[in-house]
Amino acid sequence: MAKKNIFTDAFGHLYFLKRAIIFILGIISYRRFNGFNKLKISGTEYLVDLPDSNVLFVSNHQTYFADVAAMYHAFCAVNNGYLNTIKNPVYLLNPKVDFYYVAAEETMNKGLMTKIFKLAGAVTVKRTWRAEGKNVNRMVDLNEVENIMKALDNGWVITFPQGTTAAFAQGRKGTAKLVKNQRPIVVPIKINGFRRAFDKKGLRVKVTGVCPTMEFKKPLEIDYDHDDAQTILHKIMVAIEQTEDFNVLHVYEQELKAQKSAEKTT
Repeated sequence: MAKKNIFTDAFGHLYFLKRAIIFILGIISYRRFNGFNKLKISGTEYLVDLPDSNVLFVSNHQTYFADVAAMYHAFCAVNNGYLNTIKNPVYLLNPKVDFYYVAAEETMNKGLMTKIFKLAGAVTVKRTWRAEGKNVNRMVDLNEVENIMKALDNGWVITFPQGTTAAFAQGRKGTAKLVKNQRPIVVPIKINGFRRAFDKKGLRVKVTGVCPTMEFKKPLEIDYDHDDAQTILHKIMVAIEQTEDFNVLHVYEQELKAQKSAEKTT
């Protein structure tokens, strides 16, 4: 791993500018998570002893930006010794700057605000299956994979293996292949309530009085030598509770089908 530059991050962005952006966006968004709504955080004790690099956070996804903004608050709080709470925003004065998140390129190029968010640590990728609302089928851009690996070599990275805010969407093997090749520590995050509290973009408070939750889970046990990509992906999807086993409606439908089948045989 190359030696870190004390002035710039993995992509040449100046740390002092990045700190300023995180601070300003943190102040603007703070009341969304500890005012209009109350974010409930758990499991940040698993973050305390993590190394400074090659840590991959995998999470389900509910809004474009509120999910990541809340994670920034949680990481900055932990970086300053505050566990499972964001009650004291003084942590924004000393943010965690070697933190990156994987985001769709088309999302991050829409408007001035998203471009500012991008400077806070976005690693943009082009979806291989979806573009501008249409289904596509294109090859993975290896330069984008290199960028994610570069970010991992220099810090913590958050990715959303489903690549969409739709609940219980299938996971993408690209995340599992990255894990297999890079061998990071993989920390699952399960979020809930963001879809109810915020609009789809995560920029507007839709409902107040909601308590969104963010649960950090114990790092996954992965056998990097023997687990294949499909096995790794399954472990990730179970950990973030996005398999059909966690879909209450799906479970109910399966039970109903089983009941009707049993009635036919009697």
